[in-house]
Amino acid sequence: MLTVINNFLSASELAHFRQTLDGANWQDGARSAGQLAAPLKTNLQLDDSSAAARSLVTSLSAKLSQHPLFISAALPDKIYPPKFNCYQNDGHYGQHIDSAIMRCADGSSLRSDLSATLFLSPAEDYEGGELCVEIGGCLQEIKLDAGDMIIYPANCLHEVKPVPKGQRLAAFFWVQSLIRSHQQRQQLFELDQSIQALTLKLGSDDDEVRRLSALYHNLLREWAYA
Repeated sequence: MLTVINNFLSASELAHFRQTLDGANWQDGARSAGQLAAPLKTNLQLDDSSAAARSLVTSLSAKLSQHPLFISAALPDKIYPPKFNCYQNDGHYGQHIDSAIMRCADGSSLRSDLSATLFLSPAEDYEGGELCVEIGGCLQEIKLDAGDMIIYPANCLHEVKPVPKGQRLAAFFWVQSLIRSHQQRQQLFELDQSIQALTLKLGSDDDEVRRLSALYHNLLREWAYA
């Protein structure tokens, strides 16, 4: 399941992110890649220990913890601290699958159920740079506007196409979900979205809304591993 969250960042939040990144300390992105992925990766990545990275991670983490559509789609248990990258001058990242277990700087780890990319550059500001995800036997090409985010299963082959002109800035991170099964998570997401839509029409005290809400929570209770 691919989930697009449009306008995840407001115009003022996006401006703050871009201003912070303008003076950031970028490093060779291949330094953070695994042994197999490193030769495929040609980009720049923000130094995780820099003041700019720490500030943006704090802001983005707070936003993620409060965003209802993200929470509904991902049902997050743990979120890997977001990272920031830059593609330019034909920079790209060849086809790969993310590591199943992610190690955090504090020594903790998480299982990568979902990957997410938050686009920070206007689509018209650069050429190429599509995020290509192979899902269900089909190749999906994603190029969203600044402030929009895409969430997709981390077990999918994916790549970032070369950026021959302009600059593609983005944040990216991984999620360990309370629901391991992608199919079950999708079913819960669709049920939750229907409940929210019906609540707006019928009210939260409607019998059928309460019945569906009970079903949602009982399925979550049955399927969640925690």
